[in-house]
Amino acid sequence: MCFSFVSACASASIAIKDDRGSEVRLASPAQRVVSMLPSLTESVCALGKCSALVGVDRFSNWPKSLDALPRLGGIADANIEGIVRLKPDLVLVEKSSPLIARLQSLGLSVAAFDVQSLADVQRTLRQLDVVLGSTESGAVWDRIQLDIARANRALSPSQKAARVYFEVNAAPFAAGKTSFIGELLDRLDMQNIATEKMGAFPKINPEFVVQSKPDLIMSTEASPKQLAQRPGWKSIPAIQGNRVCFFSAAQADVLVRPGPRMGEAAALIADCAMRSLPK
Repeated sequence: MCFSFVSACASASIAIKDDRGSEVRLASPAQRVVSMLPSLTESVCALGKCSALVGVDRFSNWPKSLDALPRLGGIADANIEGIVRLKPDLVLVEKSSPLIARLQSLGLSVAAFDVQSLADVQRTLRQLDVVLGSTESGAVWDRIQLDIARANRALSPSQKAARVYFEVNAAPFAAGKTSFIGELLDRLDMQNIATEKMGAFPKINPEFVVQSKPDLIMSTEASPKQLAQRPGWKSIPAIQGNRVCFFSAAQADVLVRPGPRMGEAAALIADCAMRSLPK
């Protein structure tokens, strides 16, 4: 008996429908995997299948054991020849990756994913379970949920009531309510100044932030000093009260990758609020 989005048939072959709607069929669980997206790399390892990875993109940097693997470039400069030489059973890519057609033309199996939300993370973990021969997706998902719930409980009602501006890029781009970061803020019952109609990661008019008067600012790029130098921003309550959290590069990786470390991301956000805001 075969199922709708995932199948495990009597012939022992396995198949999923990836996020293009394309069937990806393998004779058996993949033993040699190339991952060209950090969040997918992390998901493979969270499922206990790090040993199946034979190569990764240049940005995959967690866990530390990946340091020993060949680096195969990024979206714009992927080392196609290097990928082929590794003879992968499966290549994992982002849904819009320009690599897909070229890799398939060379006879490689490709699974493409579009991970933009918590629901996408759960679905992707389940699909990876199948192609990797893992059974850990449920446990990984449960840990994410427990970590988010724990972070929520750590916050006081007044900290949850604070107005938050989360900046993901100094252009500036914000984490909107419909982004995975926005979802985490919602799950923590925190008040995001970026509205739903703005989209997932809107480019923000700096004056909007001034007028919104956030009580707390979180940034993965711009330092508190750089934020204070923007015209009019010294009047923002968060900057006046020195309530700005600047995340390190390693912390930013956790925050901006929708994957198995989203529970850790929730903890980082909650810790920022607890350090910056009174109870």
